[in-house]
Amino acid sequence: MTNPLLQPWETPFGLPPFDAITDDDWAPAVDEALARARSGIEAIAANPEPPTFANTIEAMELNEAELGGILGAFYGVAGADSTPAREALQREFAPKLSAYSSQIITNRPLFERIDSLWAQKDTLGLTPEQERVLLLTRRSFVRAGAQLEGAEAERMTELKSRLSVLGTQFTQNLLADERSWSMEIPPEDFAKLPSFVQSAATAAGEEAGTGPVVTTSRSLITPFLQFCDNRELRRRAHEAWVSRGARGGETDNRSLAAETLAMREERARLLGHASFAHWKLEPEMAGTPEAVRDLLMQVWAPARAAAMTDAIVLENMLHADGHEGPLEPWDWHYYSEKRRVAEHDLDESALKPYFQLDRMIEAAFAVAHRLFGLEFAPAEGPLYHPDVRMWEVTRDGRHVALFIGDYFARGSKRSGAWCTAMRQQQRLEGEGTPIVLNVCNFAKPPKGQPALLSWDDARTLFHEFGHALHQMLSDVTYESISGTSVARDFVELPSQLYEHWLEVPGVLDEFATHAETGEPMPAELRDRVLAAATYDMGFSTVEYVASALVDLAFHDGPAPADPMQRQAEVLEEIGMPRAMVMRHATPHFAHIFSGDGYSAGYYSYMWSEVMDADAFAAFEEAGDAFDPALAKSLEENILSKGGSEDPAELYTRFRGRMPGVEPLLKGRGLVAAE
Repeated sequence: MTNPLLQPWETPFGLPPFDAITDDDWAPAVDEALARARSGIEAIAANPEPPTFANTIEAMELNEAELGGILGAFYGVAGADSTPAREALQREFAPKLSAYSSQIITNRPLFERIDSLWAQKDTLGLTPEQERVLLLTRRSFVRAGAQLEGAEAERMTELKSRLSVLGTQFTQNLLADERSWSMEIPPEDFAKLPSFVQSAATAAGEEAGTGPVVTTSRSLITPFLQFCDNRELRRRAHEAWVSRGARGGETDNRSLAAETLAMREERARLLGHASFAHWKLEPEMAGTPEAVRDLLMQVWAPARAAAMTDAIVLENMLHADGHEGPLEPWDWHYYSEKRRVAEHDLDESALKPYFQLDRMIEAAFAVAHRLFGLEFAPAEGPLYHPDVRMWEVTRDGRHVALFIGDYFARGSKRSGAWCTAMRQQQRLEGEGTPIVLNVCNFAKPPKGQPALLSWDDARTLFHEFGHALHQMLSDVTYESISGTSVARDFVELPSQLYEHWLEVPGVLDEFATHAETGEPMPAELRDRVLAAATYDMGFSTVEYVASALVDLAFHDGPAPADPMQRQAEVLEEIGMPRAMVMRHATPHFAHIFSGDGYSAGYYSYMWSEVMDADAFAAFEEAGDAFDPALAKSLEENILSKGGSEDPAELYTRFRGRMPGVEPLLKGRGLVAAE
């Protein structure tokens, strides 16, 4: 049988041929593509011609096109529609890909060619983009250990291989815990829940073959905690949520976290850095652990003060309901929702019908059209799951990208929301337009009913679509600097900035229409929604900043032998309110333990938020959220540039200066507005 992954993909837009691929095709295809990529690297390194940018750097850029296409398709599916076979393949591929990466980094002739080009860069007539690619390529080799020799080089290879295995296992353990837990809701308690929670619980139960259940999907467990008046059920659900990855047995992640941290520290010290955080932050905008800690603590103090004030109010409400003792973490969502209704006259069950999934997708598309002239038309092609949808993106009749949306929670999908590219933009060769995937975990409604989102869900949709725009509007020559291939603490700027357009009154007036009546949201309700946008911001800021500070503490200094003990110490040091928990406790902190992506970098959401608050203020100052000149500048200086220039220079070109923390605090309602 011919492997469809190794044949030309004669599909619409060059999509992966999902309708022809079986799980048996992935391993042979990856092995073959790896072999070809290795041969290509050897040929580049052994080229008898003197090194040039074309025969070395551009050759490397093109070398992994086949492998990258196959892996982009595989990991896109493996994260969103996992099966036991695909999980086994992830475990199989992790050490193979790590070994391949190490073979490249330790290829001395290859690094010598790159180093030679760097030494003579001023005489090569390179474009600014080419010089940036050369700089980043050489830096990636040096930071990965290309200058290590002998036993140190061998140890670095061992560390990378083991870390890749640990990251895969951490992710799969977490998915297993999330998939294995559900709690049936007794009829008397089910009857008291709002209809949208009933629908989501019923749909989750149908998937599990039971009656209505609450699961650890955030889009279901959060509204359950908001509306379930049975305190014992809330406790059980909350404890299941926070215990993911720490339930003992084969899926317990605590020992994996400890081993990961120890190996990261060793890796950093082999490279001459004081800690993993110092190594990781060196190429980021923040630069040092001290700069990160300074930002986080500037936000922590006012956020904690706000949360503590709120906790007193909520505890009084708990006592008024006849419960003794202190406010507990499983009480916060419930009493905060009751307080929101009382203070802002906002009832989630009355609000949610105005946030239909399809209408919010339309809203995200419409904003992109008004800002950047993009058009979105439904497209047909092979996709990996019946729930997945696809659109062709064009501008002035020219194909720009494919956008794929996978919005509903299911047992085969890991939690959270993310954006990935199955194919990245580039202009060097072949198919150069991106194929971009947004994955979310919204509650799937019963058949025939519209999917309804919470306000936070709608923000998540806009957030991930902001990442997608960063990929789709990328306009660079080289894939290695395309789209979201930027500093980690810059990558969240486009996504968090795009969230602001959900709050533009005109957008809500047009797209927040009632699921049953079709009527637009009344202006007075819209204004109450916007007025309450910073409600409970002390809570959300504290749970985030606490996670970021624990992440930084894990990586700035000696690796803790017991991460759970170190987590407890950090929370005590900063005065974590007792009725609150970290957004991501260590055993399910996938951002930092499923790979190196956000390790020592969870702070980056807040670093980017400093910029996104300031960037949207530019539109506010212009008096038009769709100001054409600013939209053009945003695309030309940030969204289209990828990693082709220093991010601070790009932001300064857009805004004229770098921002301080004040717009962030004001935007979160943590300081009084002027």
